[in-house]
Amino acid sequence: MRRRVGVWLFGARGSVATTTVAGAAAVAHGAPPAGVVTEQPAFAGAGLVPIDRLVFGGHDPAETPLSKQVERLVAGGVLPLGLDGLIAAELAEAERNLVVLPDADSQDELVRRMAEDIRAFRLRNDLDHVVAINVASTEPPYQVQYDDVAALREALRSEQALPPSSIGALAAFEAGAAYVDFTPSTSIRPRVVRDWAVERQLPYGGQDAKTGETLVKSVLAPMFTARALPVHAWSGTNLLGGGDGATLADPHAAESKSVSKERVLTELLGGEVPGEVHIDYVDPLGDWKTAWDHVMFSGFLGVRMTLQFTWQGCDSALAAPLVLDLARLSALALERGHVGAMPFLGFYFKDPVESTEHALTRQYDELLRWVHAC
Repeated sequence: MRRRVGVWLFGARGSVATTTVAGAAAVAHGAPPAGVVTEQPAFAGAGLVPIDRLVFGGHDPAETPLSKQVERLVAGGVLPLGLDGLIAAELAEAERNLVVLPDADSQDELVRRMAEDIRAFRLRNDLDHVVAINVASTEPPYQVQYDDVAALREALRSEQALPPSSIGALAAFEAGAAYVDFTPSTSIRPRVVRDWAVERQLPYGGQDAKTGETLVKSVLAPMFTARALPVHAWSGTNLLGGGDGATLADPHAAESKSVSKERVLTELLGGEVPGEVHIDYVDPLGDWKTAWDHVMFSGFLGVRMTLQFTWQGCDSALAAPLVLDLARLSALALERGHVGAMPFLGFYFKDPVESTEHALTRQYDELLRWVHAC
């Protein structure tokens, strides 16, 4: 029997998750897989699970049916007209696998109950592996006070020791799933959470997927260094709508995003560069976003020059194919018995876990080397 892989989404009724589920179904019906890197010829023969063998489930505090979310995304131009009717059966299947976040008297109990949901999903659907991916809203930074697994286990019984994203990661590990964080939230940043994964002999990866402005930066910044063109300032403004934009309107929540965005330039250009990244919430934009960047640099004999670019795109449509890639690649890591960080997934992230490489082309080469290592 051909293998089946479960994709457990934290934030399963949000725009990114809904677009991912709908997009996978559309591709299975013959839609072109634009943006799905792992469908390119370079990945042929790597043993990746086919997209039509991915089974979706997940946690979300909301109860809005996926079909209603798809209708909203169709009305907003994120998904094509008529798609909701074509994929009705796939949406119904995914809907049966979605679970409202459980109540619990302690974080320890919450981890157990969430892990039980993921195990039940695996058994009910006869899955070979499960990959959990966090596509929930960005959290504010959270300082974790524990540095060993035993102390954390004890703390979870009596206090709020971790933010929701880290609780989700632990639940995934307890259920035997790989875990990938698509967001800049705390989740797997604390060493103790990563140690928990290693203790369970499981892989983890992330963080903060690059889908727009930072994707362009990771291509342009190496150009300046390769051509020995000093960069004097790099400023950007991001206009976001939708749920993510509303979340990031809170400066405390936006702090996590800004840190990961700025890390790319610092490491690619060899130090801090003057300029800031601004994130502004513009509600009417919905799922669309715009980024404007202004770069000041100098050429031969100090002649001052500038580069400016504008990136406009649909956040959910940019993100969903990456979620499919990450699910397939993480499932392959599980099959290979990979334990610990997956730095070879850095191609997809602004702040790649346990990697300092940010140049997109070098990240792509690293990914291909790992994929074809066997």
